[in-house]
Amino acid sequence: MVLPTTFFGPVSWYEQIARATEPIYIEAHENFQKQTLRTRCRIATANGVQTLTVPVSGSGSIKDIKISDHNNWRHLHWQALASAYGSSPFFEYYADDIAPFFEKKWDFLFDYNLEITHKMCELLDIRKEICLTDEYKGCTFDLRAKADCKPYYQVFKSRHGFLPDLSILDLLFNMGPESILTINN
Repeated sequence: MVLPTTFFGPVSWYEQIARATEPIYIEAHENFQKQTLRTRCRIATANGVQTLTVPVSGSGSIKDIKISDHNNWRHLHWQALASAYGSSPFFEYYADDIAPFFEKKWDFLFDYNLEITHKMCELLDIRKEICLTDEYKGCTFDLRAKADCKPYYQVFKSRHGFLPDLSILDLLFNMGPESILTINN
């Protein structure tokens, strides 16, 4: 299975990793694709779905894309997460693990996303080896596909109904240690 790199990827992306019976690879040799989950994640807020986007510069290989410090985005993203999930059952429990991704500066998007992936797998208790492709293979996962996951508790569910396939942060902050049960069903 070959997956693209993602910025706090959707639940369906982590479902693929958790359920994999074959080796898992992150595509390290693709050309960067704008306006995809490589730089975006979707979270649930009081006003509905909000997209958080990492500003980048450059073009070409995904490994050459640099993260921009444009508009103090790290602070704005952390504030959005705290506002959206501050009242969720597990935000405070995981905040110290997630906050460094909005405090420390990474130079390259690929490295940043890879660190996020490793941390999320650790927090979700997904114990799979994740390798990088050594040449272009192409992704076998369609990021436009929606998760077939069962609904789980969401802070704003009474307002918006269940919002499927949001960032893995939504599942983690709302379900905590039970997140793995949701993605393994």
